[in-house]
Amino acid sequence: MRFNGVKTAALIAALSALMLAIGWAFGGTAGLTIALVIALGTNGVAYAFSDRIALRSMRAHPVGEIDTPVLHRLVRELSTTARQPMPRLYVSETRQPNAFATGRNPRNAAVCCTRGILRMLDERELRAVLGHELSHVYNRDILISSVAAAIATVITYLSHLAIFLPIGREDDDDGPGLVGALLMLVLGPVAAAVVQMAISRTREFAADSAGARLTGDPLALASALRKIEAGTQAMPLPQDPELATTSALMIANPFRGAGIGKLFSTHPPTAERIARLERMAGPR
Repeated sequence: MRFNGVKTAALIAALSALMLAIGWAFGGTAGLTIALVIALGTNGVAYAFSDRIALRSMRAHPVGEIDTPVLHRLVRELSTTARQPMPRLYVSETRQPNAFATGRNPRNAAVCCTRGILRMLDERELRAVLGHELSHVYNRDILISSVAAAIATVITYLSHLAIFLPIGREDDDDGPGLVGALLMLVLGPVAAAVVQMAISRTREFAADSAGARLTGDPLALASALRKIEAGTQAMPLPQDPELATTSALMIANPFRGAGIGKLFSTHPPTAERIARLERMAGPR
């Protein structure tokens, strides 16, 4: 866990440094100052409002125990086992089976399940998924992923402005600098995606393992992942910018991966996750 914390700090620092580099390329010292302000503001907003942003993107609504008695009972049992506070519970009415947790710490956490996952999984599988999501909360993964995703989003938008950079432009040419535009338009978003991918993929494996230990049932999570994989492929969510940040928090990639989008997926291959869980369960 200590090594993970150091690694995460280094990755967040790399994202912030990339944002500052883009600011410097745009406007020298003034651009660097503006980028620093944006970086600090982005981190602050992500820290304070990451849960609201994620829940709003999925149009999730809070649910009481009368609405979802099984969901509340399972989360309460797991929270009690882990000796952690009970998180707030939400449901998104989307048909795709998926789930995510959000919030900066266990006292401010929320767990959201889609209507699709509540209908698709049996109680044992749902318990395993909830164990995975609660493990993200207990490992402080959610805040880290939210901050990384927020910074990566800002970097991507900033790099879209790189067409105005004068690098590679003749003195008498009023058009955009080709070299600067190529460097920032290509390398900026790619670097941000790679760093975000490195954070979320590692932590998905860790949450699978921790969740399986919390529930004592790794095969249930493996079974749930098989169903979720089939469901997300059959009913992919639209690749809207509003959902892009929240997608990194979900237990499975909600989009239909293809081409370069699959290369930069924030989730490890489901087959590899299932294989690890089956090895964790031991011989059958």
